[in-house]
Amino acid sequence: MNDYQDFETEGRRLGILRILARRNQYTTNEYSLNDELKGAYAHIVSRDRLHADLAWLEEQGLVITQQPRAGWVITLTARGADVAEGNAQVPGVARPRPGIT
Repeated sequence: MNDYQDFETEGRRLGILRILARRNQYTTNEYSLNDELKGAYAHIVSRDRLHADLAWLEEQGLVITQQPRAGWVITLTARGADVAEGNAQVPGVARPRPGIT
């Protein structure tokens, strides 16, 4: 990957964590998540790209995914919440900037 792709990927992963941090029960489905990524963060990605990001985030222990037939359900972990808030850092996820929610 090049620097811009890394920057974009890291920002998108942080966006996913921050969206989940704002949800009731810290859970959402892939369709709602993708809609908010587009609307609030201007990240327009395919389902394959979103699934790859979610699988990567799950490998890092930041989210839990469930994959029923109707679409993925994603839940933030305590570690993922720490990263979303900037209290922990994981290489591959952008750090939140101060004052930005």
